Amino acid sequence: MDSSQPYTEQLGYGFDFYTSKNVQFHHNGFSIDKAPVYFSVMKPEGNYKVKIEFEGAESATTVILKAESRRLMLDTIIGPNTTFAKSVLINVRTPKIIGGGEITLKDRELTYLNWDLKLTLEFLGTAKVRAIQVTPIPKITSIFLAGDSTVTDQDLEPWASWGQFITRYLTDSVVVSNYAYSGASLSSFKGSRRLEKIGSLLKKGDYLLIEFGHNDQKQKGENEGPWLNYTKLLMEFVNTARAKRAIPVLLTPVQRRFFDKNGKLKSTHGEYPDAVRSVAKKMNVPLIDLTKITTTLYESWGDDRSRKAFVQYPANTFPGQNTALEDNTHFNAFGADEIALCVIQEIKRQGIPLEVFLKNTIPAYNPAFPNDISQWTLPLSNRFEPTKPDGN
Repeated sequence: MDSSQPYTEQLGYGFDFYTSKNVQFHHNGFSIDKAPVYFSVMKPEGNYKVKIEFEGAESATTVILKAESRRLMLDTIIGPNTTFAKSVLINVRTPKIIGGGEITLKDRELTYLNWDLKLTLEFLGTAKVRAIQVTPIPKITSIFLAGDSTVTDQDLEPWASWGQFITRYLTDSVVVSNYAYSGASLSSFKGSRRLEKIGSLLKKGDYLLIEFGHNDQKQKGENEGPWLNYTKLLMEFVNTARAKRAIPVLLTPVQRRFFDKNGKLKSTHGEYPDAVRSVAKKMNVPLIDLTKITTTLYESWGDDRSRKAFVQYPANTFPGQNTALEDNTHFNAFGADEIALCVIQEIKRQGIPLEVFLKNTIPAYNPAFPNDISQWTLPLSNRFEPTKPDGN
């Protein structure tokens, strides 16, 4: 390709979302006049290695790459007049299930980039792109994510979740397949056939990370509750992974941001975190206690600073946002990245086997001494949604 060809289904590749006008072609690639620039390639379901060659300018240049529904893959700086080649692994999927049928998508998901028939790259940096090579990888270790709105790939700004930021900390020897969705409980996740879909794809050596609780606790009925259906389903999810000789990891739900007058977090999850801990102990499953870790994290920030990690913005901050956003459950990109760092640090601390897939350049992280948003520089994507995700 040597011109800014818009994406078409007939061609099967090209610049997407009307961003072909934002690129300028040179003899050895294209530069970005205005970010972001989207480039899509029609691909069937599967895992792909995407190798991209970048070229810096006369001064330091940023390399920022997101994939599909805003999964952060690269965020780095290259030196003056430097070339930089990097491979990232990207999962492309459809609702279809091996053996027949398909998972049930929510109406809002129908337009998400995770569920279309193409692989989409979003370039936000200033480095020139010299080449893009997409290669299918039929055999690769996968990390499957099952969870709710605090885990899912949030398709639109300013919402974000740790599942779409953990990707930046992994090597190109593992791929993330995030099946979490907003509003999910264990029972609705199973009912939508997502557990069945994951089970059809799991293989020996894969991982299944499981985090639920926010929406489960709202379910009422004689068989509902942390020690009844919730516990039963947690065990079923664990057994689904083990049946395929994959490795399950349980996570307690992240905290909601509710402080008391003494600057301490109020517990809003009841006995659900204890139920996760109990299943992990009974079934000898690795446990990442995000409830405990995020309690430390939010209290370390305090009431005011912690607001900067959540979707809390005055009216008219984003296009189409006519009222203030004051969400105490859902993260912005900065907050989602901090939660991802909490997960990463706990994997390292416990020596959970998937530690071998972590980049060796990740700095040590302590939730008692979290980062500050003043150090956060990732630019926003240009696709926005003023309505909060399902779930609370």
